[in-house]
Amino acid sequence: MAAGSTNMKPEDPVLCAICLTAFTDLVSTPCGHNFCKNCIVSHWTTSIHIQVNCPMCKEVFNTRPQMEINSLISEVVYLFRREEKLRSDAIVQQMIKERQVKIEEIKHSVKKSKLEADTEKEKGVQVFSALKEYVNRGLTRLLREIEDKQKAVEGKAEYVITELGEEISELMNRSSEEEKLSLPEDCLHPHLHQSFSLLNDSPPTQDQTQVNVCSPTYEGTVVKAVAQLEETFCEQAKKKLKEVEIKKLQQFAVDVTFDPDTAHPALILSEDKKQVYCGDEKKHLPDNTKRFNPCVSVMGKQSFSSGRFYYEVQVKGKSAWDLGVARESINRKGNISMRPQDGYWTIILINGNEYFALSKPSARLCLTSAPEKVGVFVDYDKGLVSFYDVDAVALIYSFTDCSFTEKLHPFFSPCVSEDGKNSAPLIIGDIQSQAVDFYRAVSPAKSFHPKLLLEWQ
Repeated sequence: MAAGSTNMKPEDPVLCAICLTAFTDLVSTPCGHNFCKNCIVSHWTTSIHIQVNCPMCKEVFNTRPQMEINSLISEVVYLFRREEKLRSDAIVQQMIKERQVKIEEIKHSVKKSKLEADTEKEKGVQVFSALKEYVNRGLTRLLREIEDKQKAVEGKAEYVITELGEEISELMNRSSEEEKLSLPEDCLHPHLHQSFSLLNDSPPTQDQTQVNVCSPTYEGTVVKAVAQLEETFCEQAKKKLKEVEIKKLQQFAVDVTFDPDTAHPALILSEDKKQVYCGDEKKHLPDNTKRFNPCVSVMGKQSFSSGRFYYEVQVKGKSAWDLGVARESINRKGNISMRPQDGYWTIILINGNEYFALSKPSARLCLTSAPEKVGVFVDYDKGLVSFYDVDAVALIYSFTDCSFTEKLHPFFSPCVSEDGKNSAPLIIGDIQSQAVDFYRAVSPAKSFHPKLLLEWQ
C-alpha cells in the first residue's frame, strides 16, 4: 500500500498517503508523517520486511513505534471534512434546483403544447364543421333535384290518369246510347234519330292512350353532384382554413395609436389617434428628432421587443400608402430608404394598383384583388413580419429570418393627397374585442380576464 504514496501531492495535507482519502482516526509516526490508523497498522502487518518503516520517508523503526494523535492535523481534517460537506451540500442543492427548474420548464412546455393543441383542435372543428355543412347542403340539393324529378313524373301521371278516366266515362256513356239505338227503327222516338246521327261522329276525346309517362333518367345524377362538390370542396376548405388562421392571428391583436410627436407636419390625426391623412399645408410644429420630415410618415406610439402582435389598417379608397414596422432608432430625416437593412419592414402601394414589398431587392406583388384592410402580424422572437388581405383572407407577403435587436414600432404613411385622389385616411382597426370573443370561443370553460389573454398568448 506504500506504493499509493507516489500519487500524493504536496497540496493534499489532509489526505492519507496510503488510502489517498481524508484521514480517519488520524495518527502520526515518530518521523512526523500522518496516516489513518487502520491504514498504517494494515501496512505494517502485511509488510514482507521484518523491520517496519514509514511509507512516506522510508525511515526504519526497529520496533513498531507508538503512534500519537496529531491534534492540529486532526482539526485541519475536521475543518476540511466540514468544508467538503458544505461544498457537497451546495452541489446537491444546486442539482436539486436545476432539476426543479427543468420540471417547471417541462410543465410550461406541456401547458403551452396543450394550449396549442386546443387551438389547433378548435381550428380543425371549425374547418371540418364548415365543410360538413357544405357537404350537407350539397346532399340537400341532390335529394331535392331527385324529388323534383319524381314529383314532375307523378304530376304528369296524375293528369294523364284523370284525362283517361274522363275518356272512359265518355266512352261508357256512348256505349249506353248505342244500346238504345239498337232497337227496331220504327220503335225509335224522333229525337233518337238525331242522337244516332251524332254517334256516327268521332268521339270528342283526345285519345290519351297514346300519351306515355316516361321515368326520368337518374343515372349520373349522383356522379354529377359529387363532381360539382369535388370541384369546389378544396377551394372551400382552403378558404375556411384561411379564415381560421386570420382569427388565430387576431388573438394577438394589440391596441395601436399614432404618435403625434413622430407625425410629419402635414399629417392630420383624428382625436382618438386612430385615423391619419395628409393635409394641404404643413402645421408649425417643433422639429424634434422623432418627427418625420420631409417624408409624410408617422410611427405607432406603442413599441414591442418580444412575443407576437397583430393589428389591422383600413386602406380603402387610397391610391398610395406605406405600412409595416420599423426599429425605434431609424433615420427619420431626409430621404429614407425603407429597407430591412435600414430598420424598416414594409409593403407599399403606388399609382393605385402597384404593390411592392421593400425587401432587398424590392419584390413586386401580384394580388388578385385590391386589399381594403391590411393585417400586420409580427413574431419578434422568430423574426417574422407578415401582411394579410383581411377580407380576402389571403397572405400578401412575409419577411422571414429578420434580425430584431431593439424595440419595434408600427409604421404608417398615408402618402400625399394627390389633389384629393388619395385623401382617404388610414384607419387603425379596433380588433381586440374580436380577440376576446375568439378566446371565449375556444376556451368556453374559462372565466375571462385580460391577464388570461396574455397568458394564453
